[in-house]
Amino acid sequence: MSLMISDLELLADVAERGSFSQAAAARGWSQPQVSQRIAQLEAALGTQLFQRHRRGAVATPACLTYLESVRRALAELDGGRRAIQGAPALPEARVGCPPSLASLVFSPLVAALAEAPVELFCHTDHSPELMERVLSGRLKLAFVLNRPTITGIQLEALARSPIVALVAADHPLAQAGPLELAQIADARISPQWWGSDAEELVRLIRQHRRAPLPLHSNQPATTARELALEHGFIVFMPAIAVLAELAAGTLVPLAIADLPQWHWEVMMAYRGGKRPDAAREQVLGAARRIGQRWRDALAGLGWE
Repeated sequence: MSLMISDLELLADVAERGSFSQAAAARGWSQPQVSQRIAQLEAALGTQLFQRHRRGAVATPACLTYLESVRRALAELDGGRRAIQGAPALPEARVGCPPSLASLVFSPLVAALAEAPVELFCHTDHSPELMERVLSGRLKLAFVLNRPTITGIQLEALARSPIVALVAADHPLAQAGPLELAQIADARISPQWWGSDAEELVRLIRQHRRAPLPLHSNQPATTARELALEHGFIVFMPAIAVLAELAAGTLVPLAIADLPQWHWEVMMAYRGGKRPDAAREQVLGAARRIGQRWRDALAGLGWE
C-alpha cells in the first residue's frame, strides 16, 4: 500500500478528534470506511496506531512518534500550497485552557503575539483533557490549574494566586477590619467555583448561616467580578483574575481571619524536545512574560 496525503490527513484527524466516527462524519464517510483505512495504514506501517475502546480511539506511543513527522510533512505541503497561491505560510500554534482561565490568558496572549509570525488557535477544555492533547501533540501549550506531573509533559508555574474575599469599594464592609466568617455568612455571597477547595468554603459558610438562604456559586471569573461590582455580592475568587480592579481600588479584599489560605496555581504544560519549534518558543516566551507581569502585580498588592 502506498501512502497518500489523504491517509496522513486522516491519521492526524483521528488523533486530533480521538474518534473514528467523528473523523468519518467530518468527511461524509461511514465509520467502517475510516476503520478500514486506518487498519490498512497499520498494516503498511507494521504497527498499531490506535487503541480502540468504547468511547473512541487513543493514539499509541508509536502513533504519537509518527505523528510528529506527519504533521511536519502536512505543514510543509500546506506552506508550499500557500506560497504558490501568494498567501503567507505562517506556522500555527494551538493553545488551550480551562474555561475558568480563558478570560485571563487568551486576551493577553493574542495581544502579545499580534504581530508575531505565528497564528494562534485558542481552545477551552478541562485540565485533564488538555494535558492529554498536549501529550498527543494536538496542542502546543495548555494553561492548567494545580496539575500533577505527567511523563512526557513539562509543567512550568506561571503564578500562584491567593483566593480572596472581595467586595465593591462602596460595599458596607469595604472599610471593615479583620472579620470572621460568621460575621459575613448571612450576606449575599457567591463563590467562584475555582476548584475542589470551593466545596469546603461552601460547607463552612453554610455552617455559619443562621437562615436557609441560597448560596450561589459561579463561573467564570468575569461573572464573580460583575456580581461584586454591580450586584453587591461578596465573592471569593482568585486575586489574579481581577488585578486591574484591585489596583484601581474598585474591588477591595476582605480579611477573613478564620479561613484557610487557598491558592490557585496557574501552570503551563507543553512537550519538550530537541527539535526546534519556533512557533512553540514564541508562545512560551509570551506566556512567560505574561506570568512575570502577574507575579509582579500580585507582589505589588502584597501577595508574594
